Amino acid sequence: MSGRLTLLGAVLAAAAGLWLVASGGWIHAKAMLAGQLIERAWDQRLAGAERPRPWPWADTWPVARLNFPKQNRLITVLAGAQGATLAFGPGHLTGTATPGAPGNAIIAGHRDTSFRFFGALSPGDPVRLQSANGKWKTYRVTGRMIVDTRQSWSPPEPGPDSSMLTLVTCWPLDAIIPGGPERLLIFAEEDPPGAPA
Repeated sequence: MSGRLTLLGAVLAAAAGLWLVASGGWIHAKAMLAGQLIERAWDQRLAGAERPRPWPWADTWPVARLNFPKQNRLITVLAGAQGATLAFGPGHLTGTATPGAPGNAIIAGHRDTSFRFFGALSPGDPVRLQSANGKWKTYRVTGRMIVDTRQSWSPPEPGPDSSMLTLVTCWPLDAIIPGGPERLLIFAEEDPPGAPA
């Protein structure tokens, strides 16, 4: 009898292990497919489509692309900064300046996925932004700030006709428990015309 129980336990453990491996593989496959669909939607956006959804039931679409040359990262930014959007990439906060337009465009991303390299960003690092019209602008990291979401704060505003980015992620970057109240803000200001790229 104890041999049968041992065999049953081994079969159940093997089945549970296979189920976990298959579930992990499915999540990884979905993430890879979502990335390809988002890139395809970005190509459609560059070709003139107004709000190309990556998949038919998506409630978001690509609005810009960020390139961090020193960190070797190229990321597509999606419309909206709600949880469903941030699961697939960084999101542009509705109500802030359109990425690349005058004003402050606020873009949020998860510290353990899209923005996991933020600890390597330093003042002076370039951040390139491709707008939906296909044009690239270069920004420079000018500073960072930690804010507590339980206290009021106002994002900075650039000068007239100037463009800046505020990139937001959870803080601390290595927190074990996600979703704390603190946020890391990284500020990047547009290079003046004629500045070296």
